[in-house]
Amino acid sequence: MKSQPTHRWPAPSALALAATLALGCNLPAHADERESLETLRQTTRNLIDALVESGVLTRDKADALIRSAQDKALAESTKPDPAKPETAAARPTTTADGKPILRVPYVPESVRQQLRNEIKDEVIAQAREERWGVPNASSSWTDRIKLDGDIRFRYQRDNQNANNTPADTYLNAELGNNNGLSRAPDFASYLLRANSTVLPTSSTTDDRGRERLRLRLGMSARVSDEVGVGVRLATGNANDRVSTNQTLGQNFNKYNLYVDRAFIRLDPAEWVTIQAGRIPNPWFSTEMTWSENLNFEGVAATFRYNELQEGLSPFFTFGYFPLRENGTPRRTARNLVGAQLGTGWDLSSRTRLKFGAALYDYHNIEGRTDTDFEDGTDSNGNRVPLVGITYGQFEYPVGLRQKGNTVFEISPMSGYDNINPIWGLAYKFRPLVLTASAAFSHFSPFNVMLSAEYARNLAFSKSDFRERATDERLRGVDPGGSAEGYQLKLGIGAFEVREAGDWQVQLTYRRVGSDAVLDAFTDSDLGLGGTNLRGYILGASYGLYRNTSLGVRYMAAENIDTMLNKSFPNARYQTNSLQVDLNVRF
Repeated sequence: MKSQPTHRWPAPSALALAATLALGCNLPAHADERESLETLRQTTRNLIDALVESGVLTRDKADALIRSAQDKALAESTKPDPAKPETAAARPTTTADGKPILRVPYVPESVRQQLRNEIKDEVIAQAREERWGVPNASSSWTDRIKLDGDIRFRYQRDNQNANNTPADTYLNAELGNNNGLSRAPDFASYLLRANSTVLPTSSTTDDRGRERLRLRLGMSARVSDEVGVGVRLATGNANDRVSTNQTLGQNFNKYNLYVDRAFIRLDPAEWVTIQAGRIPNPWFSTEMTWSENLNFEGVAATFRYNELQEGLSPFFTFGYFPLRENGTPRRTARNLVGAQLGTGWDLSSRTRLKFGAALYDYHNIEGRTDTDFEDGTDSNGNRVPLVGITYGQFEYPVGLRQKGNTVFEISPMSGYDNINPIWGLAYKFRPLVLTASAAFSHFSPFNVMLSAEYARNLAFSKSDFRERATDERLRGVDPGGSAEGYQLKLGIGAFEVREAGDWQVQLTYRRVGSDAVLDAFTDSDLGLGGTNLRGYILGASYGLYRNTSLGVRYMAAENIDTMLNKSFPNARYQTNSLQVDLNVRF
């Protein structure tokens, strides 16, 4: 049998008092007071009837409440006033025809209004809590869970300059045992054929057009006022942390969904938030340092102080993120530790500023010459290296790097034929990053948004490189490179394109040196990703319908320093990209 809902009676004291004052009371008062009391009486009766109809009160309980109010009024009217005994004794209790006279004290208008408000607030609160009149009302626990996501369909065209240094040059430089430096080692990837012919498997001059799809589905749950969790699934590639795109044209094969986020969020006080797991980007930053698609694995805590001074809201964020665990084979752990101090500053309701200064320190990510191997021979008598258990621990692997950072061959195997080199980072990374943004809403109906970011790698040291790169080929070699980068961005239009008719245009200029930031985690779109790039992005977005927008971006970029090393000073790379997006949020 289906159980009946249990209801809490709304404001019994206020309701009873109102009934006492309004039901069946005859006041020897002025006409306007009598009219006000009559209105209160009718309002109270209507309220009681409504509570009966909604099931909050039964009819028997409602009648009993009315009778109790009338009896109370009668008792109060016949009770003598101890302060005026002679007056009380002289008062008649019945009319000439024998009907009882009911008297109550004068009720001021302020008291009557207070009664109305108390009853109204209690009933509205109960109605909201118990969802009166809501069809198919769900359990209250569903209010603590939120689902959201987006689907984006993109057409992307990448046009590479015909005068780019061809992939054959990168391959020949590598196989020809040059001084072992590069800024785009994957352009030298190759295929070894049975007749020992080596063919490059990449291209620096071919154009490419493709359709791509991105799906992201997220869920957040508030377990309590202090604890929450978040999970998000996304399309993409398990080895590409800075993109969630799925390229179409896979013979109608199904797509994989990966865990893009999975974290616990703690809010033990209003001034601190702690997140642990695979968390959203906790830093105030731009895509020059951290790709907008990047999520972090580890722990981060943000401390806020919102009442330091009018308009100022300072914050401090600290985070620890493991990049590689300690384990077998014997490999040193890698991690990222970061700290950021900043503040928001609301100069007025139309002017909002924000500033942040961050220091990110990568531990044990730099390369060094790896000597854990020795000469050996295979079954055919060919000379081959025999590697040890720790071999390759200083590598900057192909699944992590993009392009742009200066890398060197950490395995001095120049005497062996057709051995793929292992690359390591030439420099340590400890970038200091300054970020600022401003939003102005003075220019109705559109807004103006500005942002700027500057980065400098404080660990950039050529002498330190020479201490770690002990291969004879690298003795006395200048690895070159640049330790600085900056980005400027201007946006005009809606702060966020959400509604039909909303629009926004953006112009971005970026110049990021080869070793200003780690290329693994930066933007993957401009110049097809990485560092050692300068170029611009011109974009526009328009709201077709609510939460449905059409966007266009054009990007043009070229390298700053040589893409190889000083032995190939003219090695260049230039590419232009067009992206057309149809994006739907839900």
